Amino acid sequence: MAEQKGIRAKAQQFGSYLSGMIMPNIGAFIAWGIITALFIEDGWLPNAQLATMVDPMLRYLLPLLIGFTGGRMVYDIRGGIVGATATMGVIVGADIPMFLGAMVMGPLAGYLMKKIDDLFQAKIRQGFEMLYNNFSAGILAALLAIVAVYAIGPVVEGLNTMLAAGVGVIINAGLLPLANIIIEPAKILFLNNAINHGILSPIGADQASEVGKSILFLLEANPGPGIGILLAFMIFGKGASKSSAPGAAIIQFFGGIHEIYFPYVLMKPILILAVIAGGVSGVFMFQLFSAGLVAPSSPGSIFAVLAMTAQDSYLGVILGVLVAAAVTFVIAAIILKSSKTETDSLAEAAGKMEEMKGKKSSVTGALNQDEEENEDIIKTVTIQKKKPEQIDKIIFACDAGMGSSAMGASLLKNKFKKADIDIIVTNKAINDIPDDADIVITHKDLTDRAKNKLPTAEHISVDNFLSSPKYDELVERLKDN
Repeated sequence: MAEQKGIRAKAQQFGSYLSGMIMPNIGAFIAWGIITALFIEDGWLPNAQLATMVDPMLRYLLPLLIGFTGGRMVYDIRGGIVGATATMGVIVGADIPMFLGAMVMGPLAGYLMKKIDDLFQAKIRQGFEMLYNNFSAGILAALLAIVAVYAIGPVVEGLNTMLAAGVGVIINAGLLPLANIIIEPAKILFLNNAINHGILSPIGADQASEVGKSILFLLEANPGPGIGILLAFMIFGKGASKSSAPGAAIIQFFGGIHEIYFPYVLMKPILILAVIAGGVSGVFMFQLFSAGLVAPSSPGSIFAVLAMTAQDSYLGVILGVLVAAAVTFVIAAIILKSSKTETDSLAEAAGKMEEMKGKKSSVTGALNQDEEENEDIIKTVTIQKKKPEQIDKIIFACDAGMGSSAMGASLLKNKFKKADIDIIVTNKAINDIPDDADIVITHKDLTDRAKNKLPTAEHISVDNFLSSPKYDELVERLKDN
């Protein structure tokens, strides 16, 4: 059992790392998708001059951004610069978009740069620091780029070709819907990032560059199964699960944060059959109508999905989402109505989800706050408690710096607005916490990393971002000043 948990934790960490390289650059992917959808020959507003941006963005801009981000995650800006330069080698050394190559070269370059600095930086004489910094980075970047052209690029291209061929075989055999037998449980276990960002998105981008769209972008992002589960609980659920389902449905379907429906499935694990059936049915419809997106949809909001839908795919995408929701709803409703035993409490299910994921989930706080309102919800770890007049910026930090931390930051902003407190509140990825942050609010499992990143800040550690009485304490503390 311990060995299985270790393997799952490593898979989760790997997925989180891949997500950390892709998620900050989703805006660039969306920009490329919009330009592609609008200006290519078969687009909404064909424009030959503007369409010339499509191929360079796909081949150069996006891989370089990923390579830079991967290097920066390992060794800050210095690692990012070397990572982007080394990524240029895999771009030149292959004939396909090098997203996978960028995911290899970026972190590798950052790691090697860090090790070289550990060996030599302390031995550099005063006055020669800039000379060392510039030339060591330049020499390493040049060497890695050369190696990438002749070695890494061809290997990654071969791997990508093999994976794409495998996906092609599955698609041609009509078996792609069966992929959701793996994807839907993987979402519950928080393993979807490794599948989605490590395989589906890179291959999907390659397909989109050739035919203008890819069905692979829809496999994980489809909001249908989640909304189907939540609608079933709205009608056939009991107690806290029934009353909280409408709010959760809004967050999941329109906000795109799928994590919020996971505890509902875990309340009665047999419901996994409902989301699998819904996912399979949705992908079958996507495939039947040859539907696809022009770029990744992130988050998995219905708005984001429709924004990235190819011009000829709106009917297929909408039907796929609706069918997935309907199938999931019907099966979930049958399971909930025929159940002769009471479901676990929502709080217990949320805890079960967090245990399976190997970390706490801030989103589940929106679900169980009625049941756990006063039960040791948060803990505060203060490295140095700052005076109110010293506080100008508060940062919420999580792995990717988007979903849960953004919701927490929004909640505190509203409280500050009502209390007429003029302090900056924003959210960041934990690796991007700014040096001028005065208070950093993190989940307790991430607090040590945040402390290492910025030891001079006051750190507040919470069990969830959405149900914290410490926010009110912070408001009172700052309002009194």
